[in-house]
Amino acid sequence: MKSPRRLLAGVIAGVLIIAGAGWAVGARLRSPADEAARRAAPAASLVTAPVERRKLVSTVVLSGMLEYGSPLPISLAGVVGGTAELQRATRAPKKGRIREGAVLMEVNGRPVFALRGTVPMHRTLAPGSKGDDVKQLQRALRGLGFGAPSSGVFDSATIAAVTRMYAKKGYEAQQPTLADRQTHDTLRKAVQTAQATLATEKQALDQGRDVLPLKVKLDNTKNDLAEANAALAENEARELTAADEAKVAAADAAVRAAEEALLTAEQALDAARNPTPTSTPTPTATVTPTVTPVSFTPDTSLLELRVENARADLAAAHEARELALREAGEARKSRLAELRKSVRTAKELVVTAEQELRRARQLSPARLKVSHAKKDVAAAKEMLAEYARTYGVSIPPGEVVFLPKLPARVQKVSVKAGQRIEDEVATVTGSTFTVSGAVEPAESELLRPGMAAGIELDTGRTYPASLTAIGEKAKVPGAEEVADGSQPVLLTPSSGKGLRPGVAVTARVTVGATKHPVLVVPVVAVITSADGKARVRVEYATDRTRDVEVRTGLTADGNVEVSGDLKEGDRVVVSNA
Repeated sequence: MKSPRRLLAGVIAGVLIIAGAGWAVGARLRSPADEAARRAAPAASLVTAPVERRKLVSTVVLSGMLEYGSPLPISLAGVVGGTAELQRATRAPKKGRIREGAVLMEVNGRPVFALRGTVPMHRTLAPGSKGDDVKQLQRALRGLGFGAPSSGVFDSATIAAVTRMYAKKGYEAQQPTLADRQTHDTLRKAVQTAQATLATEKQALDQGRDVLPLKVKLDNTKNDLAEANAALAENEARELTAADEAKVAAADAAVRAAEEALLTAEQALDAARNPTPTSTPTPTATVTPTVTPVSFTPDTSLLELRVENARADLAAAHEARELALREAGEARKSRLAELRKSVRTAKELVVTAEQELRRARQLSPARLKVSHAKKDVAAAKEMLAEYARTYGVSIPPGEVVFLPKLPARVQKVSVKAGQRIEDEVATVTGSTFTVSGAVEPAESELLRPGMAAGIELDTGRTYPASLTAIGEKAKVPGAEEVADGSQPVLLTPSSGKGLRPGVAVTARVTVGATKHPVLVVPVVAVITSADGKARVRVEYATDRTRDVEVRTGLTADGNVEVSGDLKEGDRVVVSNA
């Protein structure tokens, strides 16, 4: 028999089950009006965003690939070594860093040097070579410490520097090949043979009896000319002959004698005109002595005549001396004229004798042989000189590769040891990283070389960089072509530390930024009224707004800089819900 408590519990449980079932059924049963009200849209409300104060940075975003910059395919400019035999790599290039003066690879056991320069290697640099490529080589040799001139000529000093460069790497500079040496020796012997033939023909010509009298005549005329020149030189050196000097000396003596005679006559005349006074003494007594002057007037006419004659003799002596000098001068002129005429006559005779001898030799068969022998000697010497200009230590065109920048990196090796050298042997790049990408034309208008940028890796880490080039200058050889209309861009990281080539990155180029934190709102919050002024709607209470006029500034990432009657924390309407 059940107890009363259990019965009561069962009743209560039944009641609760029935009540729950009724409530569930009632909740699912609605009238049509209730159902329509439940499905109606809620009341409209405003969608707002806060006004923020922060720095605003405008960027252009692009995707790119991180690689070493300036890829440059390398091919050899010609043969390595002195012959054009089969060119085969005996040591292939190695990937990694390469410095100036290093051996890039070996071909047929010969080195291929990497040197700095912009002029490509295009010929064999041999003794006597001139040009910008030689000057570039000399500059590289000086930079490596081997010493070289800056003449732009591949001379002996440059050859010595090249020899030192090869020796330092354990090689010998390219010497003339066996064929070159044989050719040089053949040309040298050809000159000797031609000279010997010429000497023989000259001897035969000189010994010819038909021209011997003319040779003697020429020798005599040359001797006469030498004597005439000597006589002319001797007389030109002397002003007076011995006879003329004697005449002038006699005239000088006569002038001196006349001067003495004139002086004697003038003294006698002066003494006669001015006699010395005389007096008569009186015996001493008490009477005072007196002097009685003697009145005497001498006759000086004879003395005056002597003075005049002496003066006339002196004038005559001077005139005789002048006459002697004039006669000596005229005689010298006449004598020199005769001697010069003799020299001219002797020269004419020499020329005539030479012409006669030359004409006689030209008419001789021996003369024709000498002429031909001279031409043979000149031709042989010219050929030897032409060959000798490029004979000696040289640099074959394939043994040097000039690269614009060093150190560099060998990024790709295109030939293996044992393979024939036919085309590219390697691709080198710069030692710095670059990021190449492309942007839309509108975005490219905002970019300028030198703008700051950031490179973001897939790890989230960002590295500083700068925009290096835009457009054609930014194209990287070997890179994929950009889409039509897009503009290629090139960025350079500030440092390569922590970067790896071949990694896809995201680059952000800063095209504008505010110096200080500014008020920022979403671009969609700014509306332009009919008066052309920009405004925002500020919510000051729930679903209640007021219009605030603002001035806009920099726009970036969907936000815009604003100023006006706003403050940080205000909420502006961006949409009606």
